[in-house]
Amino acid sequence: MVQITEVRNAVSKNAENTLFELEINHPEYGWIPYALTPWDTDTTVDNSQLLALIGSDYEAFSQADEDARVAAFVRWQRDSLLHSEVDPIVSNNLRWADLTTEKQNEWAQYRTDLLNVPQQSGFPHTINWPTKPE
Repeated sequence: MVQITEVRNAVSKNAENTLFELEINHPEYGWIPYALTPWDTDTTVDNSQLLALIGSDYEAFSQADEDARVAAFVRWQRDSLLHSEVDPIVSNNLRWADLTTEKQNEWAQYRTDLLNVPQQSGFPHTINWPTKPE
């Protein structure tokens, strides 16, 4: 087991203060990022020792920061769908022209629905993803 005697920049990532991101001073590698999680089964580093070293010296969990992180990830997912599914159809004049008016309307609505994901009432934690046209 690696003996860690110094930690810094600990940030709680949940309201229960059982999940942390921090830096540990590893005896071989120096200061490295570390995620302290309750489900970690690796015993190379003693997480209970790290919790003792952190004590009350950590940045408190912020629901607003967590919401912003989740919102950014959901927007990234949405943008990926726009790029991989919508753009190859909508921005290709030949493909678009081959579609019936009904299919063009379905694709246009799908694009609009993806763009409107951030306006959904449950955003960013509850997302009702639109269905891709067939």
